[in-house]
Amino acid sequence: MDTRKRNRLEAAGWRVGSAAGFLGLSAAEAAVVEMRLALSELFRTVRVKSGLTQNIVAKRLRSSQSRVAKMEAGDPTVSLELLIRALLVVGASRRAISPRISPGWEGAALQRRDAAGRKRTCGRCSKSARCCNTRLNTS
Repeated sequence: MDTRKRNRLEAAGWRVGSAAGFLGLSAAEAAVVEMRLALSELFRTVRVKSGLTQNIVAKRLRSSQSRVAKMEAGDPTVSLELLIRALLVVGASRRAISPRISPGWEGAALQRRDAAGRKRTCGRCSKSARCCNTRLNTS
């Protein structure tokens, strides 16, 4: 929310805060909610880009269309395991899923460093440590 809108609401007597604060969620509970919403959004985006209907995805998952709709809506009755399995079924890669589970992970992995703080690179092609699973050199 932008600052002007927040100030206007507070001046009118409204309290402005986060959903986690309103619901009294712990940091871990808030993280799970954010993760679920991020995965649900990714699921819908990948499904639509793949040209798949909810019915087709439901058949591939051996589930129902209404369950797929719940996945896209971020319904808490859908397990994270089913949501991740559905993402893989519609064609999402692990690399696309991982930043939604742990934001910042991908950027950290791209800049791996050894104990002395030197950037680590691949031994085969001299690119970043994530290019392939070969021995790592330090530079």
